[in-house]
Amino acid sequence: QLVESGGGLVPAGGSLRLSCAASGRTSNAPDIGWYRQAPGEVREFVARIIWNTDITYYADSVKGRFTISRDTTKNTVFLQMNSLKPEDTAIYYCKAWTSSGDYWGQGTQVTVST
Repeated sequence: QLVESGGGLVPAGGSLRLSCAASGRTSNAPDIGWYRQAPGEVREFVARIIWNTDITYYADSVKGRFTISRDTTKNTVFLQMNSLKPEDTAIYYCKAWTSSGDYWGQGTQVTVST
């Protein structure tokens, strides 16, 4: 199970920190990442971290503004989002890639006002 939290309404230029808590089959996931989906748009990749390393990947649109990290003791992955823009408005989903399949969280809404 993946449970996201930390979404909300923030003005442009502001910051938010999303959390994704993994449990059950997802608690030992090799990779965990974030995707987002804006209204009327397809779900797109945001960031990904390799669980037992510091290797990270980012979409070009968020490089330099977003940082993905994890706390392995709490089975939690974070997405620190700085310098937010109105185009970052979307539902943000956590995803885990495991040997038993891929899992998604329920999503958390991020709204960036102008």
